Amino acid sequence: MRRPAKMVKQLLRTAMQKPVTRNYPAHKEAPALSLRGKIKFDLKLCVGCKLCMRDCPSQALVIKKEEAGVIIELDLGRCIYCGQCVDSCLRKAISLTTDFELAQLTAEALKLTFHAKP
Repeated sequence: MRRPAKMVKQLLRTAMQKPVTRNYPAHKEAPALSLRGKIKFDLKLCVGCKLCMRDCPSQALVIKKEEAGVIIELDLGRCIYCGQCVDSCLRKAISLTTDFELAQLTAEALKLTFHAKP
């Protein structure tokens, strides 16, 4: 310790201040509107062009075309929430929500499947 007086001065100055942290689970605040959270699909607009799948840097999206329609598989465990899929979608079928509390107990619970009909 080179300057213990400086440390004591800082300690005395901050000892009487209110805490800066928030009691998060008990008092939730509204997230910022620019927050990139969970991906949301508008299945009525999706045509299965696979542009979002091609441009996804983490390869979290898999799109399969079948006779019954389009199957979209999203792995939230791989997704880095960059928003590239939203920018790539020409039909605006993908959007980002502000939902960020996505913790699950198993990796399988993070895999979502959507069925879009033609």
